Amino acid sequence: MLCQIVLFDGFDPLDVIAPYEVLFAGSMAAPGALSVELVSAEGPREVPSGSGLLALRATARLDPQRADLVLIPGAVGPLGAPDAPDGPDGHPDGPDLPHAPGSRDTVPALLARSITTGLPALLKEALDRPDSIVATVCGGSMVLAMAGLIEGRHATTNRLGLDLLDATGVVAIDARIVDDGDLVSGAGVTSGLDLGLYLLERELGPRIAHAVEQLFAHERRGTVWRDAGPVPAAF
Repeated sequence: MLCQIVLFDGFDPLDVIAPYEVLFAGSMAAPGALSVELVSAEGPREVPSGSGLLALRATARLDPQRADLVLIPGAVGPLGAPDAPDGPDGHPDGPDLPHAPGSRDTVPALLARSITTGLPALLKEALDRPDSIVATVCGGSMVLAMAGLIEGRHATTNRLGLDLLDATGVVAIDARIVDDGDLVSGAGVTSGLDLGLYLLERELGPRIAHAVEQLFAHERRGTVWRDAGPVPAAF
């Protein structure tokens, strides 16, 4: 099983590193069953994060026909400018806002810029491929939503961006992890740990996931939401 974790300019490092470490540990716990690599839509390159000078290197191009699991992180940027309307993750809406020389882009601007690249076409190919999984952490689901790729699907994101996710036509769920079949999404930034462990359990079994959970001394939080079972009564 090949997992490709997507890097784009302005990505949130923890959205990438948390699931990467979990999945990489899973590959050691189950030799030959899983491999993980960092990729970009453009191919091998140094990709700047939204966290100051921190960058990571993509070692390959995103290849939806080769990857069994494609994971998309969110972005990180400043908390916002005065009087700017809020966007996903509680940051101001900013694709059209002027920025002072040297200033950093807002989270919505970074997410919007990611869908002006070749990334959406590759992600659509991944979603259309039978038996492949697309997973997201935090604002990663907004990348898919803003590209119009998951309308009508169930997904989550940072709790401050749930209304905006819902406004794109996605059925936004306020849960730590949402499993919608071939689309699995995590909420806030630290949910990348729980997402990675859940994917290990789902794809490689609970013993592998438990071994990695013990290695990291991290107990998963929250119930994984699925569109199954009786609808709860109001209370």
